[in-house]
Amino acid sequence: QVQLVESGGGLVQPGGSLRLSCAASGFTFTNYAMSWYRQAPGKERELVAQISSIGGSTNYADSVKGRFTISRDNGKNTVYLQMNSLKVEDTGVYYCKASRPLRNDYWGQGTQVTVSS
Repeated sequence: QVQLVESGGGLVQPGGSLRLSCAASGFTFTNYAMSWYRQAPGKERELVAQISSIGGSTNYADSVKGRFTISRDNGKNTVYLQMNSLKVEDTGVYYCKASRPLRNDYWGQGTQVTVSS
């Protein structure tokens, strides 16, 4: 059974940091690119960052470049999102996604991140 379980969300003040984790199971993790998306209240889900299957390539939304870092540990079947210099507009539910060409995507249930003073 495929599972993606996010953790690490919470309440943080502007300028603070959080590290999100997404633990994967039930599929061959190294065959899948991994991504982090977020959805703010009343807005569409948007791509935040993505990393290739072996971690050699990353891509970021312009709004988080220089502040967020995506990484993966293929030995632990886990993808991370280090978020620094957080802003109020980073608030939302953060989801991880596993994707592979010609295969269905897998999504986690999400973890809430709230940036507020």
